[in-house]
Amino acid sequence: MAKTILCIDDSTTIRMLVRKTLEPLGYQVLEAEDGQKGLDVASAQAIDFFLVDVNMPVMNGFECVKELKARPKSAPVPVVFLTTESSDEKKAIGRQLGVSGWMVKPFEADALVKIVKMLAG
Repeated sequence: MAKTILCIDDSTTIRMLVRKTLEPLGYQVLEAEDGQKGLDVASAQAIDFFLVDVNMPVMNGFECVKELKARPKSAPVPVVFLTTESSDEKKAIGRQLGVSGWMVKPFEADALVKIVKMLAG
């Protein structure tokens, strides 16, 4: 059965690039354009891996991940921030929230594939 990846990012372009990178490898890629919509998708379907942007409208990535980690169903699921942010302070917040990794946009397709395979299988 295909692993399901949820890409939560307000950039249509980034979501499309993630989809084009991962779907040919057999992953199912779901999309949400903000943190709240991401939580809604995660409530409705089992997710194997989360890719989350930090800066989004409605609910930012930190708030979204905090909520995901508070839910029994999604708490153990790996989360990687995919964002333009790269400060040590923001990364420290991510570690405190329990994220598994941090990728800076623009991303290299090979690096994305490697981290998804390592954390999601």
